[in-house]
Amino acid sequence: MPTESLGLRFFPLGTAAAVLIISLLSLYSPQTASAAAYTTGHSDPTGLFKIDPDHTSVVFTIGHAGVATAVGRFDAIKGHYRLDSRGTDVLIEIATKSIDTNQAQRDKDLRGPDFLDAKTFPTIRFVATSYKKTGKMAGLLTGKITIHGKTRPIVLKIHEVGAADVSALPKPWGGYLTGYNAEGSLRRSDFGITTYPSMIGDKVNLYISVEGIRIKK
Repeated sequence: MPTESLGLRFFPLGTAAAVLIISLLSLYSPQTASAAAYTTGHSDPTGLFKIDPDHTSVVFTIGHAGVATAVGRFDAIKGHYRLDSRGTDVLIEIATKSIDTNQAQRDKDLRGPDFLDAKTFPTIRFVATSYKKTGKMAGLLTGKITIHGKTRPIVLKIHEVGAADVSALPKPWGGYLTGYNAEGSLRRSDFGITTYPSMIGDKVNLYISVEGIRIKK
């Protein structure tokens, strides 16, 4: 079935998508994380951090027609996090309508009732329940994610990038900062999104990069 007839027009794996996927593979390999290439602070990360939306991204990939990978992202993200000995407190909220796959008609379809239904469900929400370190710079973040009005468990693999006082940065970005990369996956059918199962994959891979500024120690 031609993709155009579905009104979705998911793109084949072109140059832009290939570059993005290569970048993602580099980003989520601890040995080649770009931050480590120049300097990475690892001072005490204790405290509550507000997510900096200008330096945070949520990227996803999903199979298309069994022959390629479609890539997208969300552009409006907010929340806070604390991952320390006093407990785990992580909240990430994403504006559903901010989905961006670099194709206007496809984005309109994805915001519509056949998919995310952004008008009825304006927010994608993740709330953590626990964090377990699995290595010096790694851990597993367990929580619940709500999409399309349905809440399901999810586990994210965490790579702790760094923690340092970066007061030299101009406002509003400077201050004591920490950063984390996260990777996980979910099945869209678990959230009641089952449109075109023979054309669009069920598994959605998530790649999240978060930077936060400490607001309370």
